[in-house]
Amino acid sequence: MLSAIIVAAGQGLRLKADVPKPLVKIGRRPVIIYSLSILNKHPDIDEIVVVLNAENQRQIVKAIKNHSFKKIKSFILGGKRRQDSVYNGLKEVSANTDWVLIHDSARPFIDSKSITEVIEAAKRTGAAILGVPVKATIKSIKSGGMVDITLDRSNLWEIQTPQVFKKELILRAYKEYSNRNVTDDASLVEKLGKKVKIVPGSYENIKITTQEDLLFAQAIVERNR
Repeated sequence: MLSAIIVAAGQGLRLKADVPKPLVKIGRRPVIIYSLSILNKHPDIDEIVVVLNAENQRQIVKAIKNHSFKKIKSFILGGKRRQDSVYNGLKEVSANTDWVLIHDSARPFIDSKSITEVIEAAKRTGAAILGVPVKATIKSIKSGGMVDITLDRSNLWEIQTPQVFKKELILRAYKEYSNRNVTDDASLVEKLGKKVKIVPGSYENIKITTQEDLLFAQAIVERNR
């Protein structure tokens, strides 16, 4: 059994929107509805847990219930940090779940093919994530804004969600390293010494963080339409 956790518990402060980020509309639909629609239709996903915060819970649940997402198991509250929210989601999935897919609701343009490929990779290796090669030149800087070193971008990838893990593996990682601050779930698995497989994703799988991202998102929707 495979359970999906969609994380929508962040405050979205950098977006500076009048409504919670998951409810900001791109085209005719709220951000969260895009990814929920794909996850709900995917044949490998058996249930979905949606993680919200206390401030946006009522609005988002209402918006989601306007759609027929039959795979949603529950709506739960997250925690202070993203990783606290994911951990709450992990504790909510069904007891007989073998695999867990974790996705940020702020990435509306995930596609079914990428989901299939990252799931298949995880089932071969135990842990797999989506990513794309970095296009830009990346420099590490010291205090004061001075360049320390220019990194070799041929080995650098921008990491995305969804990320898929054996349930016992990701639970162990969260239990052992819940006190560490990380920006993605795979980082905790890596701390266990477990290798994580990167699956090529799509440059369209953008994360909505600022108003500029909404402009790119609108362009994607209009082109696909």
